[in-house]
Amino acid sequence: MLAGLALALAAGAAPAASKNAGSLGDPKAGEAIYSRCLACHALAYDRTGPRHCGLFGRRAGSVRGFAYSEAMKRSNIVWNAKTLDRFLANPLKAVPGTSMGYAGIADRRERADLIAYLEQANRTEPCAK
Repeated sequence: MLAGLALALAAGAAPAASKNAGSLGDPKAGEAIYSRCLACHALAYDRTGPRHCGLFGRRAGSVRGFAYSEAMKRSNIVWNAKTLDRFLANPLKAVPGTSMGYAGIADRRERADLIAYLEQANRTEPCAK
């Protein structure tokens, strides 16, 4: 399997996402998916939803000054690829009572791509401030 991955990478192919959260996704494809999030979220500032800069390693419901639902504040989630994957699949199931009224992203690959984009975006200029 590693030899196949090495050959694919040498040929310029992107590694396919595994079935596990935190798998490698395509940040470029994830950027297009993130455009759906822009109705409520931004990277560097709060909108209807909280900012996404600083997301990884942050406790859910903890952005100072943002009015979270009680359910999100009590969720005890710490955001990482695995918790984001679970939440993005079905926010209302992952955190019953959340005020995020989005049905979720059913496609595992799209979630992996979105998470890869968010990880990459968190290392860019807008998030470095």
